Parts: sequence; structure tokens; C-alpha cells
Amino acid sequence: MRFRSGRAGPARGADARGIPGLDWLNFFIANFQTGFGPFISVYLTSAGWTQGAIGAALSTGTIASMVSQVPAGALVDAMRSKRLAAAGGIAAIVVSALAIALWPNFLAITAAEVLHSFASAILGPAVAAITMILVAPAAFGERLGRNARYAALGNAVGAALMGACGYYLTDRAVFLFAATLGVPALAALQTLPETGLPAKQACRTEAAPAPEHAAGPSWRLLKNRRLLAFAGCAALFHLANAALLPIAAGAVTKRAGGEATLIIAACIVGPQIVTALLSPAVGRAAESWGRRPVLLLGFCAVPIRGLLLVLVTDPYLIVPIQLLDGLAASVFGVLFPLIVADLSRDTGYYTTSLGLVGLAVGGGATLSTTAAGLVADNLGAGAAFLSLGGIGLCATLLVWAVMPETKPASGNHMPGRTPKP
Repeated sequence: MRFRSGRAGPARGADARGIPGLDWLNFFIANFQTGFGPFISVYLTSAGWTQGAIGAALSTGTIASMVSQVPAGALVDAMRSKRLAAAGGIAAIVVSALAIALWPNFLAITAAEVLHSFASAILGPAVAAITMILVAPAAFGERLGRNARYAALGNAVGAALMGACGYYLTDRAVFLFAATLGVPALAALQTLPETGLPAKQACRTEAAPAPEHAAGPSWRLLKNRRLLAFAGCAALFHLANAALLPIAAGAVTKRAGGEATLIIAACIVGPQIVTALLSPAVGRAAESWGRRPVLLLGFCAVPIRGLLLVLVTDPYLIVPIQLLDGLAASVFGVLFPLIVADLSRDTGYYTTSLGLVGLAVGGGATLSTTAAGLVADNLGAGAAFLSLGGIGLCATLLVWAVMPETKPASGNHMPGRTPKP
């Protein structure tokens, strides 16, 4: 597919609801990304892989994802066309899905996982940068909420369709189907106007830069105390949150027997519905109330959820408790790119900053599943829930103590010039 520049479309300054192509782009990206979740473990198990081999391949992908966060963000910052960066990420993920489907050997699967990890690290910041450039400053928060809504819907629909592919066809069909979903994603991307900006203008305002955020080498981001504080809060949030569902799923399996699969499916789909419903409202609230109170609300959901999981023994009651995950996911999903935009203003390194915080997020999530699994194995699921809830409380208190309000007084956290077609 040839990407032409200068296509007629909404220029920068569009409102949050005025870019349907961006809605569908987020929807289809989430669609085909779903195939790289639990479906890959099912597929490799059916192909005769041992759990050790599966773990090794997936761990390689996890490491690659963490290592690639900052370089991928820097690459997107350096590219004039953010749309081309997104197209490259989509194409690479399609190649990864095809490689997994066609060559289920260790070398090919590991290479596909690494390629997928780097492509995903490019794709997320590229979509965020496209959104920043196209949308009016006052509508940026709501637009990020709309992005999160369509991503949540895409995850839910993708999981249902791929589950049907695996059930009625073959496990391999899941990845062939995931690859085909790259076509409508590219088509949606093609409907967007070109978003070319010089790299150093991609996150600038018209105002003179503040000393802490003055333009300079990208390593100066490490001196941005507020950005590092947010990265620390994000790492603690995911350290507390990432393992709650896996530990809960294990507890449900022991208590519910044959009905566990249905309950776990509801625990996955329910929060996606909540995220889809709440995300635009979260974006609007962040623009009207400010970032800090909304962020605190989302962080509070994690310790409350951990405590409730300790107290509740009925497996069916875990489903409504999991709805709190939808609240936390909608808040973090919207405020992560929004707060980073605030904190990287006037640096020219928006997507590099996204990568820096993304590295902290990945580290927290990886440590969460490992540490909580050890606690659950040795002390029981209740102790794991209590530990994770305690970490969530610490994360909330850290936000209260160190995170200032980041919303610009003028509401301007966007590029100061309209992108060239």
C-alpha cells in the first residue's frame, strides 16, 4: 500500500470526535495485537512445545520489549512522518504473525517475538504522536480517551474472533487471521492526513521553553525530575497491578472447577467494557479537573481491588471486583500519554519520553508476575493479594507526595505549528 502525502483530511485542530480514521486505527491495531496474548501459548502447546521452551521464547520477547522502549521512541521522534512510522510498525507485526503461523520452530518464534516487541514499541508512540499533531490542544485528553475506548473494543472483539478461529478452525488460524487484520489497520492509517513535522517541533509550543525542559540532547530527559517521578509511580502501579488477574485466575481455577474458564473470560471481558465506557470521560475529566485528581482515582482502584480479593472467597464475586481493573486501565491508559506530553513539552522528545516511562512500566509488570508468583506459591494467594494491594497503596501515596499537577495553565501541550502535508 502506497502512502501518499497531502491527502485531504482533518488538519491539526480537529475536535476529539472528528477523526474517524483514528478510531478505526486504534480498533484494528488492538484487534491484531490480541493474537500475541494467551493465544500464542495455546498454539505452541498444541505444536508440541514444552512449557520451558514456551517460557524461554516469551521471555525473550519480554526482554526485547523492555530494551526497545527508549530506542523505538527516539526513532519515532527522529522520523518526520509519524504515519510512516506507524505503517512500519503494523507491517512488522503482520510479518511476525505470519512467521509464527508458518514456522513454529524455536528460532522463528523467538525472532518473531523480538520483531513484534520492537514493532509494538514503535507503534504505540507513533499513534500517540499522530494524535497529538492532529487534535486541537483542548481536545487532546478526550481524544486519548477515545483512542483507549476503541482499543478496548478492539481487544474484546479480537479476543472473541480469535477464540472462534482457534475453536472452529485451528490454533494456527489465529495468527493467519491476526496478519490479515493488518490490512484494515493500514487502510485506516491511510485515511489520516500526513503528519510530517521536524523532530524538534513534534513536542514544542510557541512559548519559550522552561529551563528544566529546554531543548537539548535526549539524555537530558534523565534530569527531568517530574518525568522520573511519574516513571517511578508508573512502575509501582504496574508492580501492584500486573499480577492481580493471573493470581486471581489461579485461585478461581482451584475453587470453581469446570466453570473457571467462563469466570476468567468474564474477568477479562468485563474490564474491557468498563474501559471502553469510561475512557472518554476520563479524558474530559483530566482536561477539566486536572491530571492529578484523576490519576489518584485510578491508582486508588488497585489497593481496593487487592483488599477485596483477599476478603472474597466466592469465585463468582471476583468478576465484579475485576471491574475495578477497567477503571484503573482507563485512567492509566489515558493519562500515561497525556502526562508525558505535559512533562516533555518544549523538549522535542515526546515519544522518547513515552519510551522512558514505558521501560519503567515494563519493568514493574515483569517483576510483578515473578514476585507475586513466588509469594503465592509459598504463602498462598491471599498473601500475594495483600502484598500487591500494599504496593498499590504505596504507589497511590507516592503520587500524592511527589506528582504535581501537570496540566499547562494555558491548556497548550501540543506542537506549535500545523504539520506540512
